[in-house]
Amino acid sequence: MGKCEQCIVREISSLKALSKEELLQLSRHKNSLNVKKGDIIFSEGDIINGVYCIKEGTCKMVKMNSNGKDTILKLITKGSLLGQDSMLTDKKASLSAIAVEDMKICFIPKTEVLGFINENNRFSFEVTKDVCSQLDDANNIAVIHAHKTVKERLALVLIDLFQSNGADDNGILNLQLSREEIANMVGTATESCIRLLSELKKSGHIDLNGKKIRILDLNGLKRIAE
Repeated sequence: MGKCEQCIVREISSLKALSKEELLQLSRHKNSLNVKKGDIIFSEGDIINGVYCIKEGTCKMVKMNSNGKDTILKLITKGSLLGQDSMLTDKKASLSAIAVEDMKICFIPKTEVLGFINENNRFSFEVTKDVCSQLDDANNIAVIHAHKTVKERLALVLIDLFQSNGADDNGILNLQLSREEIANMVGTATESCIRLLSELKKSGHIDLNGKKIRILDLNGLKRIAE
């Protein structure tokens, strides 16, 4: 997968705070992994003894509710680090990370990360910012699910997919999720999600072709989400 000092992910994560020497050390101790769509990176309740760095692809962060049903809280894509909060607190993972497309990731052992935190104040600060940002995201998700209607939440999910993963020249979302996965992100039944997607198609906001979703009126979706 190449050397850490040459990786583009370094520039868009807390790893940017590491020196060249630290990056060379990181390259010697990381493990590079190819993850297939549907593979579990780690599960809720696991002890995470390090940090996962996403080089390519997207995974979903999943929480199982009391009824045994999965809720997708967030999609995590290239440039993000996973497991920092669990590693720092020595607590079990509160979410599962599952690939929604083929991925390339690196695993950085806990001993290396903690060593950098102890020796590099700027890196320690960047990691703290990342963890605080994750907590802020979790709070925002809770507020959205408490105060937004299902249709508003669906519009937000479609906007997020467009902004985080992009679309092709025809406006078709690059990341293709199943209707069940979209429903899990919205926090509703699959049948309700299918019905609302059909409504958005009839109103001219999107077009549907199998799993493919084409965004036709992004500003209109934003008005619905508000």
